[in-house]
Amino acid sequence: MAVAQKLQCAVERIVDHGEHVYTLVLRPDRPAPRFRAGQFLHLALDPYDPTGFWPESRVFSIASSPDDRSAVRVTYAVHGQFTARMESEIREGGRVWIKMPYGDFVIDSPGDVVLFAGGTGISAFTAYLEALSPPASDRSYVLGYGARTAELLIYKDVVDRSAARVPALDVTWFVETGAIPSSRIGDPTRWLPGRVSVAALWTQIRRPRESDFYISGPPAMLAAVAADLRARQVAPEAIHIDAWE
Repeated sequence: MAVAQKLQCAVERIVDHGEHVYTLVLRPDRPAPRFRAGQFLHLALDPYDPTGFWPESRVFSIASSPDDRSAVRVTYAVHGQFTARMESEIREGGRVWIKMPYGDFVIDSPGDVVLFAGGTGISAFTAYLEALSPPASDRSYVLGYGARTAELLIYKDVVDRSAARVPALDVTWFVETGAIPSSRIGDPTRWLPGRVSVAALWTQIRRPRESDFYISGPPAMLAAVAADLRARQVAPEAIHIDAWE
C-alpha cells in the first residue's frame, strides 16, 4: 500500500460543466504517489506548512488514471461552504494542496460487477472504466449512470469509449429532468427518466447472486440503492458503498 503524501499543485485547468459542477486538472510539483482506481484525496485551499497542521480540506475521488501520475483530476459539485470556497477561490494558475492516496473503494471483484453512479459519484469509477479491457471469460459489467440533466453526465465520453472497447459493459443512462439532446442519445432504449435505481437494472444483471455491487453518489442515492439491494437478498459483503461523499 502506498504511503500518503502531501503535494502542492498548480491548477492547470478548470472545466465548468454548468450548474455549479466543475472538474479540476491539477499538476503536482512532483509525480503523485501510486494509487488505485477508486481511491480518493484530500484537497486544501489554504497553504500547508510542513511544520504545522494540515489545513481544512475535503475529500474527492481521484478521477484520473493511475497510469498518469503527472496530473490529477477531480470533479466536484458545490454543496456547502468548502466547495463554495473552491468555486470562488480556485483559479487556473493558482495553487492548492492535496494529500493522497486514501480509501479502499477499489473494484477488485473477480466476478460480475454492477456499478451505480449518481452525479459526480461517477468520478469514483472513471479510472476503473478507462482501464477496463474485454474479459477473457463471460464476465459481465453493468453500469447505471444518472444525473440531474443530460448535460451533467459529464463523463459520458469516458463511458462511451469504455463500452465501445468492452462489449460486456452494459450501460443505462438516467436523467432526472430536462430534454435529452439527440446528439447524446445513441440507443434510446438505454435512456430512462428519473434517478438511478436497482429495479431498472435488475433484469440486466445476469447473475445477481454472484455479482459485486458498487455504489457512488449523493447520500440519498447510496441509502436507497443499498436498501433495495438488501431487500433483494444481496449479501451485505457484496454491497460496496463509497461512503465518504
